[in-house]
Amino acid sequence: MTFSDVVEVIKSLSTDEKRELHLLLQQYLREERRDEMCNNFKSAQVEQKKGELKFSSNIEELRQLIEE
Repeated sequence: MTFSDVVEVIKSLSTDEKRELHLLLQQYLREERRDEMCNNFKSAQVEQKKGELKFSSNIEELRQLIEE
């Protein structure tokens, strides 16, 4: 099934079904974002243990770190 097929099926749903689908999609997106943040946190913990994280309150130094 292609994306356009899915869109067409969604168009044929009732208003209530579309609302339910909308709520489900919002929930799935929240869960994916939560998983992504958790994975980023775990990666940062590993980097910190390896001494690879750099911190600074100096704006110019932060800009240099971003450009690296």
